Amino acid sequence: MIDARGYLCPTPVVMVMKEVKAKSPETVEVLVDNQCAVENVTRYGGSAGYRVEVAPEGKDFRLTLKK
Repeated sequence: MIDARGYLCPTPVVMVMKEVKAKSPETVEVLVDNQCAVENVTRYGGSAGYRVEVAPEGKDFRLTLKK
């Protein structure tokens, strides 16, 4: 689980990129707290071959990237 709450873009995307490059996981879960991060992480996930699901959690969003 990557907790990217409190970070503005591009930091959440960079955090996800590092995880994907280091481990090539089948699934990555990310918590973010702003719409810009949702859009940018979703765009990166799609370009990296992941299907991205977004679920609101109160003021935050949980993004699940799956191969």
